[in-house]
Amino acid sequence: SPLGRSPAGGLSVFVTDRSPVACYIGIGSNLEDPQAQVHKALDDLHGLPESLLVATSALYRSVPMGPPDQPDYINAVARVDTQLEAAELLRELQTIEQRAGRERTVKWGPRVLDLDLLIYGNERIAEDGLEVPHPGIRERNFVLLPLLSVAPDLEIPGLGPVQQLADAAGHEGIVRLD
Repeated sequence: SPLGRSPAGGLSVFVTDRSPVACYIGIGSNLEDPQAQVHKALDDLHGLPESLLVATSALYRSVPMGPPDQPDYINAVARVDTQLEAAELLRELQTIEQRAGRERTVKWGPRVLDLDLLIYGNERIAEDGLEVPHPGIRERNFVLLPLLSVAPDLEIPGLGPVQQLADAAGHEGIVRLD
């Protein structure tokens, strides 16, 4: 089995002969120390089975897109190369959310952790509970700007270049944190 080294120096084992798929995962939190939640999620992504954490964006602070009476979000994007099928990866992401204390109560409401499978290789998937590219990606600067920083030349399947989408979404309500 080939071994890959992650940016943090850990090892990840690809256990099948299947070629890894480049995936992008959106990370967001606005409860219980959001910056710490995002950093913990990145650590958890580093431990995904049959996967390698390849790149992470800077953190961004953004206004909530849901109910206005909630704290700002901290957002980031990670690139993970994985041999997991899309549905398997989604289940792993939901497990990480649950361990963090995620409760699905109010749509677009406050949350301890939100992990979204944004892009799964060049695939376009529309299944019950799984749609990639993630629906709404083109309007969400809190996804597009971190994604642009990780993959500036990325073509989002069916939508076009990430640079064009980020330019169209603009910078209103979001700031990069140093």
